[in-house]
Amino acid sequence: VEWKRHEGGVGAAGLCGGSASGKTTVATRIIEALDVPWVVLLSMDSFYKVLDEGQQALAARSDYNFDHPDAFDFELLVSVLRKLKKGKSVKVPVYDFTTHSRRREWVGKTVYGANVIVFEGILAFANKELLKLLDMKVFVDTDSDIRLVRRLQRDIMERGRDIVGVIKQYHKFVKPAFEQYIEPSVQVADIVVPRGGENSVALDLIVQHVHSQLEKVRGWQRAGSWVRRGMLTALPRRRDGSWVGAAGTVTKCPFFFFPLLPR
Repeated sequence: VEWKRHEGGVGAAGLCGGSASGKTTVATRIIEALDVPWVVLLSMDSFYKVLDEGQQALAARSDYNFDHPDAFDFELLVSVLRKLKKGKSVKVPVYDFTTHSRRREWVGKTVYGANVIVFEGILAFANKELLKLLDMKVFVDTDSDIRLVRRLQRDIMERGRDIVGVIKQYHKFVKPAFEQYIEPSVQVADIVVPRGGENSVALDLIVQHVHSQLEKVRGWQRAGSWVRRGMLTALPRRRDGSWVGAAGTVTKCPFFFFPLLPR
């Protein structure tokens, strides 16, 4: 599959998946394995909207929905990603999860133009304008029980939350948002990575594919754009964790890279 070329020659890979599915781990390991110059990791967490006093109060009681599309500043996110794809430097917000606000110093955080952009977030595939900027779309699929345990550990140890609040927020907002917005977006994914960062086979194959395309498009500079949109897709998943193939066959494998099926 040939990559498209964009102004600036920069490719952007988007990683989507449920909360604590291992998106950041997958992104980091891909970047480390790529071993190419000027790779940017952009997190959707940086683009939460600034909360007013009423929303701050709700957030303090774990009653604010951080997993809804309205919680994110997509306008700013699209603007930042578009500039990065043109090879320009941009300023990115720094979000403080302990105070539910952007840090004042965010205006000083500058991200410079790159050859490759890796973007990750729970709603990375939820905005049409954002999807247009993603040349490769990867869905990180991790069991819901594992995601819940990871979220408990992260929010309690790193973000100063209490267990009652984390569980309340999970059942009230996180789980419903996953079912309504995140899980259905697997249909637009080019690649599905089961088990997240633990899936070394999938990560190796992704890196090999990216390297081959980088070398084809820009040679040793290894820059360019990703897989043509619509050429690859994820397949429907069954309750037992298997995936339905083109002829209704069922397969369980560590990596999914199937041709697009007729719709």
